[in-house]
Amino acid sequence: MTPLEAALRDAALRTEATLEECLSAAHSGDTPLAEAMRYATLGGGKRIRAFLTLRFCALFGGEEEAALPFAAAMEMVHAYSLIHDDLPCMDNDDMRRGKPSCHKAFGEANALLAGDALLAQAFEVAASNTHVSDAAVRRAVAELGRGAGALGMTGGQYFDRSETCADLDELHSLQRLKTGALIRSASLLGCFAAPGPLPENAIRDVCRYADGLGFAFQIVDDLLDVRGDAAQLGKPVGSDVKNGTKTVLSFLTPDQAQRLAKECTADAVAAIRPYPGSELLCSLAEYLLSRDH
Repeated sequence: MTPLEAALRDAALRTEATLEECLSAAHSGDTPLAEAMRYATLGGGKRIRAFLTLRFCALFGGEEEAALPFAAAMEMVHAYSLIHDDLPCMDNDDMRRGKPSCHKAFGEANALLAGDALLAQAFEVAASNTHVSDAAVRRAVAELGRGAGALGMTGGQYFDRSETCADLDELHSLQRLKTGALIRSASLLGCFAAPGPLPENAIRDVCRYADGLGFAFQIVDDLLDVRGDAAQLGKPVGSDVKNGTKTVLSFLTPDQAQRLAKECTADAVAAIRPYPGSELLCSLAEYLLSRDH
């Protein structure tokens, strides 16, 4: 196991434990709604967003206990977005993370409510972080709202469904919202969990890393949707074609798309390599570039 693989596993385990506590009956109730929330959130996923939050906190001298509530909040927002993505009115996917999508397991209405509840509880978890200053909590909650909202992920999903991208630049702008916004928010929440405030140049470097990582991540997703293995991915392939979704492959060949992903990854790495202790974050970018699921 490589140092990155070990770090990813450790971060996932710690995040999972935090999520289990957040979504326990004491905090989420003991109803079918709470069961659906736990079903969609626990026991699966790479926890990449949580890893970014934990590692950027560590990069700038913070403690893990300060970052874990923010990491859990990010994963709850991500889980909510996947529930809603899979709904019949959106991508209409029946599988997620190798098991039936939330709406297939609990019904469409319950899945919709589970997503709503996860989004709301994510803000509660972030706002209840007692390991950081009140100012840091305010910055984190505001960033979480921006990343998830109309000028972030949700806005990206809207434009993805309602707009036809004319060229690659327009697609990049859309995907910076749809996929990149939560990756940027996850990275910034890690910075806010560290002792601070950080200088503006450091924040700019973190955002440059997140933007490069986010676009490369989406490009690889687009490629996997065409040439990936459904069993490894844990979800159907060919969804983009089925839904008529514009992707990078609408404008580039697979080889060109792979080269663009490499360029984005190189730019992301260049942004943070000068910071001591950034090795795992640099390795993460390279790892995500070559992933097969």
